[in-house]
Amino acid sequence: MRTLVEVKKGINWVGAVDWTIRDFHGYSTNKGTTYNAFLVLDDKITLFDTVKKPLKNDLLHNIYKLIEPSKIDYLVVNHVEPDHSGSVAEMVDIIKPEKIFCSPKGKQALLDHYHREDWPYEVVGTGQEVSLGKRTVQFIETRMLHWPDSMMSYIKEDALLISSDGFGQHWATSERFNDQVDSWELMAHAKKYFANILLPYSQLIKKLIADVQKMDLKIDMIAPDHGLIWRDNPLQIVSAYDEWSKQVAKQKALIIFDTMWHSTEMMAKAIADGLVENGTSIKLMDLCADHRSDIITQLLDAKAVIIGSATLNNGMLPRMADMLCYMKGLRPVGKIGAAFGSYGWSGEAVKLITKSLEEMKIKVLSQGLSLQFVPDHEGLRKCVELGREIGKAIKEDL
Repeated sequence: MRTLVEVKKGINWVGAVDWTIRDFHGYSTNKGTTYNAFLVLDDKITLFDTVKKPLKNDLLHNIYKLIEPSKIDYLVVNHVEPDHSGSVAEMVDIIKPEKIFCSPKGKQALLDHYHREDWPYEVVGTGQEVSLGKRTVQFIETRMLHWPDSMMSYIKEDALLISSDGFGQHWATSERFNDQVDSWELMAHAKKYFANILLPYSQLIKKLIADVQKMDLKIDMIAPDHGLIWRDNPLQIVSAYDEWSKQVAKQKALIIFDTMWHSTEMMAKAIADGLVENGTSIKLMDLCADHRSDIITQLLDAKAVIIGSATLNNGMLPRMADMLCYMKGLRPVGKIGAAFGSYGWSGEAVKLITKSLEEMKIKVLSQGLSLQFVPDHEGLRKCVELGREIGKAIKEDL
């Protein structure tokens, strides 16, 4: 996609659309993504971020529509992760910028990735400014959102926040602005992005929002490095981040399971019956059909997570082990949980799942429910009762 888009007068989107990517280190990107970069035409022509290395030519073609790349004076590297800096070494050789602006951790990350000590690094911190001529850029460090080097760039005169990996979505579109697409679908992509990338940093996000509010910045537009630019009511995504970072739960339970011969699936459905009796909204998610990143998105506002697996080779099923590893890294808080599953002769899966839940500091309601082979009516009654027990605990905990 090489269509020229003016974000603000004299500020152009020059990034790349990645239509075919389907996995982003474990996160399913079924609708692709974009790598946004922005070129400011001023006395000092400035490029904000680059793109993933294989899409370098898309970036160059977009720049060529405006100027010769060698006329760029400054390069701002808000984030060194390779989807944004993968083409930076080749771009620096082409541009030969006077200065490369980055955070203190950004300089170290650039050195660690590209091993170029001869580059004209200009290290900046929160509150520091640089004049481009008619415009002034103010830098805001956002360490661990979601890498140590991360920062945002605020162009004062345009009230434009170039927000790096904050406020983005993985969604490839021909449109560039939020008011050009379906708002419900956009917010669904933004929620998934938050849940799978930024959830572990919820406390830092709350602090960042509070700090930015104290800076009293006027924000007319938020331009993230992935997805759509927030042009219409841009603060709606800030409000959404504020809510998501609090991880406020609803009367909702997530039942995640993997089954071998459908016995664990039978148990999952019976537990769901007990929850529904109690007025709890449930999501039944089969690891054979539901991707881990879509499950985590549903977990964001769920109060309970109930996890079931059959036992295989004295352990849990491989997809469940993968799911628990992924969930543990995202560190959800304020949840209650339980484990369940069927087994043939050993039955370790439920104990292992319970241990994982405890390691995640999830409040475990019982030591789990194990049933041998195919559940009978008495076994299913126990499952329904477990669902009722969890439903009651959800109400008491909210």
